[in-house]
Amino acid sequence: MSKKLVKYSLLQEWDSELGGSQVDAFTESAFKGNPAAVCLLEEERDEDWLQAVAAEFNISETCYLILLTGSEHLDSSIPRFRLRWFTPVAEVKLCGHATLAASHALFRSGLVNSNIIEFVTLSGILTARKVADIKSGVSDIQDGEAQACFFIELDFPTVPVTDFNSAEELSISNALKGASVIDIKRTTTEDDLFVVLPSAKSVVEVQPDFDAIRKCPGRGIIVSGAASPGSGFDFYSRFFCPKLGINEDPVCGSAHCALAPYWSKKLGKCDFVAYAASPRGGVVNIHLDEQKKRVLLRGKAVTVMEGSVLV
Repeated sequence: MSKKLVKYSLLQEWDSELGGSQVDAFTESAFKGNPAAVCLLEEERDEDWLQAVAAEFNISETCYLILLTGSEHLDSSIPRFRLRWFTPVAEVKLCGHATLAASHALFRSGLVNSNIIEFVTLSGILTARKVADIKSGVSDIQDGEAQACFFIELDFPTVPVTDFNSAEELSISNALKGASVIDIKRTTTEDDLFVVLPSAKSVVEVQPDFDAIRKCPGRGIIVSGAASPGSGFDFYSRFFCPKLGINEDPVCGSAHCALAPYWSKKLGKCDFVAYAASPRGGVVNIHLDEQKKRVLLRGKAVTVMEGSVLV
C-alpha cells in the first residue's frame, strides 16, 4: 500500500477490505432511487476489465474511484479522486446518481475527513458537498452517520438544449406509444432527445417501446412534464436509454442538467423539487445558477450492499 495513500491528511487509512458497495441514490429508502455500484481501486485497470465488471453488475451504472496522490493533489485542502462511470455496455461522460453514490460511500465509510470531495472526470472537475438535513435534527454533519441524516450536493455543468427539427417526430411519438408530444428538444452534449409531455400524469403513464426507441436519433429519450399544483414537485421526468443497455434509468441525475434550464424558463424560477417517475422513483432537489451555467443537484442515498471484487 502506498505510504502517501495512508498518510494523506484528509483520509482515514484506506482499508483494502473495502472493495466497494452498491448504493441506491436520490432516495431515503433501500430498493428505491437509482442503484450504482461503487468500486474503490488502488490503481488503474484496463477498460476491458472496467466494462466487464459493469456488465457483471448489470445495473444502470458502475463507477470507479482512484485516489489521486500526486503533489498537485496532495497540496489541495480537498481530497480528489478520479471518477469514471460505466453502464453495462459503455462508458459515459456524465452521471449524477453514480457520483452521488460514490460520494455517499466515501462520506459514510469515513474514508474522507472533509465535507467536500473533488472528482476528476470526463466532464471536468465535479464537486460533492455533505450538507446537513435540518429536518432530521442533525446539527453536526460530521457525526451524522445515519444514512439519511445528510444530503449530498453535486456541482454539475448545465446541459444546453436546442430545437429539434426533424421529420422523425412521428416516429418519436410512436416510440412513446402515441403519447401527446408538446415539444421536442435535443441536448447538445449527450445527444439525448428531450420530449415535453402535457403533464406529470402523462410522464407516469407513458409506455415506451424500447425497440422503437433504439431506432430513434440520439442516445436516449428524456420525457418530462409539469407537476400539478399541490403535488410538492415542480416537474416529473423519466429517461429511456436502451442503447446504453438500460431500458429505463430509474433516476437520471445528469438529465436534470438539461431539465433545470428548460423548466427555469417555463416556470420563472431557479429552485426546484423534481420527481423521477420511474417504477423505483426518486427525488432531486435542484438549484440553477444561470450566470455560472451550473446546476446543484441535491439528494440522499442508502447503502444496500458492501463487498469486494475478487478478480
